[in-house]
Amino acid sequence: MLSYFLRRMMLVIPTFIGITILIFAITRFVPGGPVERMLANMQAQGDGAAAMTSAGGTTALSEDQIAELNAFYGLDKPVFEAYFEWLGKLAVLDFGESTRYYEPVSDMIAERLPVSLFYGGMTFFISYFISIPLGYYKALKHGSVFDSGSSILIFVGYALPGYVVGVLLITLFSYHLEWFPMGGFVGDDFDDYETFAERAKDVMWHAVLPLICYLIGDFATLTMTMKNNLMENLSSDYIRTAIAKGLPFKQAVRKHALRNSLIPIASHFGNSLLFFMTGSFLIEVIFNIDGIGLLGYESIIERDYPVVMGIVAINAVMLLIGNILSDVCVALVDPRVKFGA
Repeated sequence: MLSYFLRRMMLVIPTFIGITILIFAITRFVPGGPVERMLANMQAQGDGAAAMTSAGGTTALSEDQIAELNAFYGLDKPVFEAYFEWLGKLAVLDFGESTRYYEPVSDMIAERLPVSLFYGGMTFFISYFISIPLGYYKALKHGSVFDSGSSILIFVGYALPGYVVGVLLITLFSYHLEWFPMGGFVGDDFDDYETFAERAKDVMWHAVLPLICYLIGDFATLTMTMKNNLMENLSSDYIRTAIAKGLPFKQAVRKHALRNSLIPIASHFGNSLLFFMTGSFLIEVIFNIDGIGLLGYESIIERDYPVVMGIVAINAVMLLIGNILSDVCVALVDPRVKFGA
């Protein structure tokens, strides 16, 4: 097992480099950048003396000044040289400095990390603790009114993207009925609450609608995966043989069919680790949740490349570690899987 993990960890490094160098190159070649954004903001503010000539509409900054700005933002170096410089800083956990806020990227991510961990953790645990029992029950009650009705709701939910559901929920429950807040992680009076129970109630009140949007896609996938795999195992020869030998049906399901049905679920387990960090860009934008997802979205729009690369680096590590955890979970559930020597 040790040799297996060593081999997998050795693959993490080239895969990580491949992912990050691709994104890094894209950030260099796409139109726009910190310098262009700064000049565009100056134009939008009407600062003609600093940003534009009064006649031609071209920038009043000389080529030397623009070159100094590019050097200040580290955009004057070739892609590979700049990338390996960034990678060297990343090795000592230096994510660089935001070109928009001029703050350390690590501090900006750490500030928003608790919000993303909250929604990621809640989505993760609710999805698995509800999807597995629900899929199990649907398989046993296949064809019943409960199974058909729940399947319709699940398929409708799966067909609608989370951000579309978010718009509908805000329109109905926040704007028209005023049952829930329009967005945000906490209310304006959060700091005035004296007890933990009051603060927890405020957080959960704001979290109801976003959690529905987070859960709807992953929940549908896990539930139907669990149901379909359990039904497939129930129709297998080894289950019929076990029942024919006198094993009660419920014990045959729990001891044999259930474990084999969890294999596809286990393979998805590690990949869900990514939700602990990023969540959904669009859902956080719709509900104005100040998490890493919203930070990443704003960084892309504003061409804040150090923040973009910091988030990409963290996501890449989480995804690669998640893949290894998925293999471990499959090995724990499936006795046929053995780690090579």
